[in-house]
Amino acid sequence: MARRVRWWKVLGLAGLAGVAASGVVIARAERRRRAYTPEEIRARLRDRHAEAASAGPANEGG
Repeated sequence: MARRVRWWKVLGLAGLAGVAASGVVIARAERRRRAYTPEEIRARLRDRHAEAASAGPANEGG
């Protein structure tokens, strides 16, 4: 019985470590995303729009 309890503890700790690691990854991505100024975001969106517009419709044949 003691061995079963030990495995559950190990599984629980591994789960907590996974949740903590996921939180760190999400926080880093959010920080990186918020590092852009509004002007930089607008410029990137304009560039992407111009690129998409020059490529034309993806499915003309329908």
